[in-house]
Amino acid sequence: MNYIDRACQKVQVEEGRQAVERLLIECYVKPGISTKELSRSLQIPVPITVAIRNELVKAGALTCQRGTRCTFHGKRFVETELGYTSFHRESWNKISSSPSFPTDRFVKKYRHIYDSRPQINAVIDQSKSTPETSFKRAIHAIRSHSVIGKKVLCVGDDDLVSVSLALILKKLLPNRNIHTNIQVIDIDNKMLEHIENISRQYNLEIDCLQWDVRNPLPKEWADQFDCVFTDPPYTSSGLSLFLSRGIEALKNQIGLKIYLSYAHKHPNFMLRIQEEITKLGLSATEIMPNFNEYEGAQILGGSGQLMTLTTTCKTTPLYTDTFEKPLYTGEIKQTLRQYSCKKCRTTYHVGFDQHYKTIEQLKKTGCSACYHKTFDLIKREVKNVE
Repeated sequence: MNYIDRACQKVQVEEGRQAVERLLIECYVKPGISTKELSRSLQIPVPITVAIRNELVKAGALTCQRGTRCTFHGKRFVETELGYTSFHRESWNKISSSPSFPTDRFVKKYRHIYDSRPQINAVIDQSKSTPETSFKRAIHAIRSHSVIGKKVLCVGDDDLVSVSLALILKKLLPNRNIHTNIQVIDIDNKMLEHIENISRQYNLEIDCLQWDVRNPLPKEWADQFDCVFTDPPYTSSGLSLFLSRGIEALKNQIGLKIYLSYAHKHPNFMLRIQEEITKLGLSATEIMPNFNEYEGAQILGGSGQLMTLTTTCKTTPLYTDTFEKPLYTGEIKQTLRQYSCKKCRTTYHVGFDQHYKTIEQLKKTGCSACYHKTFDLIKREVKNVE
């Protein structure tokens, strides 16, 4: 018997099927939970919470003795159908009971995985988050019941969120985690190889696919996923495209989550971003400033925000075909720099449409005349094409 479908038939829940599922899971992970706490956790009114709970009680999934908790049949349903088989309650309590994010023991054990990531590619707007941030994102989503037993898609993953998710899930579900699927798409093959190597080493079962999001996702991925993580280029077109690809992949349901990491920008720019999110039919249900910290991102102050976007009845991608507009910062804000070799004064042009895209590439190669590797910036021009 599918308790969730039965409750949805009996109660008109505007928050969607996900609200019923999360209520049942909350009663499983927090046996004896009060109605008030359920309502707060689900962020739905008490009368709707009570109506859903009562239907699940009638169906035999819940009981209201000493608070609300799962019956034997309810527990079995959550474990076998929702992916909580071999659920380790003590580990869950450690990551869920604190209002902060207990990342210390994970970071201490696995920091070397994050420190050994390939060098960032500034041309495609990569910027590595700290290991703490990667684990915080994973814990936040797992606490919200968006991951266990779900199909999760990472649209770009230079922050190794997929790895953080898989490592935590291995702790929470030590004997059996066949219901959760983590898929990563990224244009950077070196980053994908790093994730694949870690996955093999730690038996994490992360699937990777090299993919340029300018191209539509594989047709077989449409309407398949339950949750999306993305940290897109900090351009309005980059945001719209990455979110559109995520929406393409998500199941056509109300209440699914997209975890969007984005920079702090000035109010006018953020208004444009909010307008794009609204056009996509997504609801920003949570915004957490300074949630993300980045290594070496001094221009951005080293921090960024995490937004939880929730699907609605109007959610639809803005882009479904091949994307041919400028996407990355270097394509939109085209900066041409002229450098001079400190030793022999040979000059070089560095920019998006030049032989050297970044100063890092020029330094790595060195001066073609004298092989010196330090340069002076002598001129800078900016052209905005967005």
